[in-house]
Amino acid sequence: MESRGSGIHRVFVLAFCVAGIWAAYIYQGVLQETVSTKRFGPDKKRFEHLAFLNLAQSVVCLIWSFIMKRLWSNGGDAGAPWWSYWSAGITNTIGPAMGIEALKYISYPAQVLAKSSKMIPVMLMGTLVYGIKYTIPEYICTLLVAGGVSTFALSKTSSKITSKLAHPNAPIGYGLCFLNLAFDGFTNATQDSITARYPKTSAWNIMLGMNLWGSIYNLVFMFGWPNAIGYDAIDFCRQHPEAAWDILLYCLCGAVGQNFIFLTISRFGSLTNTTITTTRKFVSIVVSSLLSGNPLSEKQWGSVAMVFSGLSYQIYLKWKKLQRMQKKRKST
Repeated sequence: MESRGSGIHRVFVLAFCVAGIWAAYIYQGVLQETVSTKRFGPDKKRFEHLAFLNLAQSVVCLIWSFIMKRLWSNGGDAGAPWWSYWSAGITNTIGPAMGIEALKYISYPAQVLAKSSKMIPVMLMGTLVYGIKYTIPEYICTLLVAGGVSTFALSKTSSKITSKLAHPNAPIGYGLCFLNLAFDGFTNATQDSITARYPKTSAWNIMLGMNLWGSIYNLVFMFGWPNAIGYDAIDFCRQHPEAAWDILLYCLCGAVGQNFIFLTISRFGSLTNTTITTTRKFVSIVVSSLLSGNPLSEKQWGSVAMVFSGLSYQIYLKWKKLQRMQKKRKST
């Protein structure tokens, strides 16, 4: 009876995590698309300084992680020192800035699809640089994702969607997304190296260190010299409070979403988290299509299905690998 109760409790916690991740990041996606495409105020001006979103996000997450660390820290500071995140902070500043900047050139669904293809540069670098050999199922996953993204990119975008973009240009938009993925790969590798050197590093430590350096780099970039773009972004927010409110909500969604991701990984593992975030991306595309009043074509929906079939198959392969490892441990 006790195990049954704990099982029901785990189901409720998992449902809570799914709801939290979906709500935070789907709404953040809506706000991101709104800020990048909407014309604000009676003068109908666009918010052109999308890199400012990264600065605002870093500052809010820095404050949030500091508060959480104070609330949940068990005393003692055995984690990685704050200065060890300086290099990961650089790539974590440049990468997301490129991903957000891509929204000037391609639609939000296109950006989500392109950023879902992280396995492509990982496998390409693994094969060419490190000589890693991948299995046939892994190549099938990559081909499905690459084929889906390519087909979507080559599909004709409706004039209604194109008219909402600041500077429609698919090659530049997709190029920025793939550079974003490349920088993310370096960031993840550096974070793994830090946690390997300092095993007692908590999720809040990582969030605090990354956002501290992200805030420093973004502040220098946005306000480091006279006439820097940060001053224009502040003036725009003063003249258009609606944009400032959307940016604040965008940042809070990111901070809250991080909480649910950490909770999911700590309770259910990274595979469960990957599954939740992958399905969230698909739902984000559906929500974007419905809310923006710009339904995708049949060919584009086919491309979306290809990408998420590849990602779902990848999750299944990871699950099978995890099952084999658990069986080995039990037999030894």
